Amino acid sequence: MAAMDSHNKDLSNKICNVQEELSNSSFEISASVNANSAANEKKSIINGSDCWGLCIRRKNTGGWSSAFLLLANQGLATLAFFGVGVNLVLFLTRVLDQENASAANNVSKWTGTVYLCSLVGAFLSDSYWGRYLTCAIFQLILVAGLSLLSLTSWLLLIKPEGCGSQTEICMPTSTIETALFYLAIYLVAFGYGGHQPTIATFGSDQFDESNPKERSSKAAFFGYFYFALNVGSLFSNTILVYYEDRGQWTFGFWVSTLAAIMALVAFLLGSPGYRYVKPSGNPIPRVAQVFVATIRKWNLPTPANGDKLYEVDGEHSAIKGSRKILHTDEFMCMDKAAIVSQEDRTGPPNPWRLCTVTQVEEAKCIMRMLPIWLCTIIYSVIFTQMASLFVEQGEAMDSNIGSFHLPAASMSAFDICSVLICTILYRKVLVPVAGSMSGNSKGLSDLQRMGVGLIIGLLAMVAAGMTEIRRLQKVVHGRDAIDLTIFWQVPQYVLVGASEVFMYVGQLDFFNGQAPDGIKSFGSSLCMASMSLGNYVSSMIVNIVMKVTTTSDNVGWIPDDLNAGHLDRFFFLIAGFAAVDFIIYVFSAKWYKEINNVDRSLDVGEHKGSLAEEEQV
Repeated sequence: MAAMDSHNKDLSNKICNVQEELSNSSFEISASVNANSAANEKKSIINGSDCWGLCIRRKNTGGWSSAFLLLANQGLATLAFFGVGVNLVLFLTRVLDQENASAANNVSKWTGTVYLCSLVGAFLSDSYWGRYLTCAIFQLILVAGLSLLSLTSWLLLIKPEGCGSQTEICMPTSTIETALFYLAIYLVAFGYGGHQPTIATFGSDQFDESNPKERSSKAAFFGYFYFALNVGSLFSNTILVYYEDRGQWTFGFWVSTLAAIMALVAFLLGSPGYRYVKPSGNPIPRVAQVFVATIRKWNLPTPANGDKLYEVDGEHSAIKGSRKILHTDEFMCMDKAAIVSQEDRTGPPNPWRLCTVTQVEEAKCIMRMLPIWLCTIIYSVIFTQMASLFVEQGEAMDSNIGSFHLPAASMSAFDICSVLICTILYRKVLVPVAGSMSGNSKGLSDLQRMGVGLIIGLLAMVAAGMTEIRRLQKVVHGRDAIDLTIFWQVPQYVLVGASEVFMYVGQLDFFNGQAPDGIKSFGSSLCMASMSLGNYVSSMIVNIVMKVTTTSDNVGWIPDDLNAGHLDRFFFLIAGFAAVDFIIYVFSAKWYKEINNVDRSLDVGEHKGSLAEEEQV
């Protein structure tokens, strides 16, 4: 049977190759007769195969029909993830009896691990497994982690039943029980983290950049992707958080598990209709080869231009499945890796001594994106406060609406609603207005969009600090802090939500678009990795602040009793960091030069011609 399957797969691959050759031949023969018709025929065949190795035609695959399934998958997976994450800080303090600062740090580390795992998923996706298989495997890990968490909570941690609410105290947990809990939540972190960047890139694969209509749809996809993410988290932040706040943690975890299973089923149902991009091989040796070759040829003079640098013949690059990239003048010392020396002429090319221009430019792209990426980390420090210190601040405020108790973590619903509303306003209002003024079809460039997001995030920290000042004034005047309604937090949540529409959607579009073809998932994972380091940096700042501000006479800025601390100063400190970060970001954005694939100028010309013809018709 295995031999027969192998034979069938080989046969289907041969058929694909024959079809591709016939398509190319017909394209060349008819080019002088009808160039547009031949180009369309050539684009109807995909250079690849579906998940079973069968030939697939572009017109029958991909597009919004496949993208909608992936958006549904994203919404359900996010619902499952936030069913754990949104109230985790309260689970740690109420069920595991941790202190406020310790719980905030543990949440930051866990969230950081979630997004750090995105790099693992991106690496496996780009290098070996491909995006489809990577998504499927990491979703299975997510389901396993949520199942273990639900069982651990049900059988071991929630004792007596219903404990972990504001009134019912849980029994102390053993070391083994705590270890099982951490194993479960870190499996969730690994599964969701590896899935996130891969599903985003897999969704963008469903649209063809060479088609002007699909290129526009691809740009819109990232906005809808983040919209779906927030629709999924809205349920967790309103319904599930309410039950968990009342001590029904196990119910919330089982609902999350069911949502993860439904997400996996939705993903698998779309398998026959997806467009697949084959992995391009491990990018780490490719990038390392550039630096090694540069060092080995360090004594050679830097070339004045890229005309005489080494590149393979033909329209395809030496990197499997990647377009060629035009030479750029930045980091010109790295061009030495592509100089053809006398030693290189005497034998077959040694990639550790001689690299192609495209390979060198791939390394340059990573170098150019690095400063932009580093500037996004402080914003992620702002974002992570919603899952930790914003919740602890809300717990010290009046959260009662008559006889109904509003969970502090549910205030993040205002963040989600802000994201949903601002996404629609951005697409329907800002893009047309700004586009008509700037000539950019996106309205704002990705770099401009990210800069606006950083400024709005800064304002969110200022709003949080002002709210805390007002809350502490109640305490200073001898009145109970619970007199201040929790709805004072609404502005800071709304501002964070508005900033996400600019920053995180801009990041997804920017890093995915600017990453070379061979590392597209890596580009998407940079957004998640920014969140990861933001959480770790937040934890580090909390530790430093507590160490510096805690003395024998002072409990520090973030004590267990927030009424005795100065959380406002911490928020203003983060705002100060964001202001400095914005200045650095502006300089980095002005310096940045976009990637220029070889066929980009040709595509743009073709698109202009086709659009002009449509207007004449």
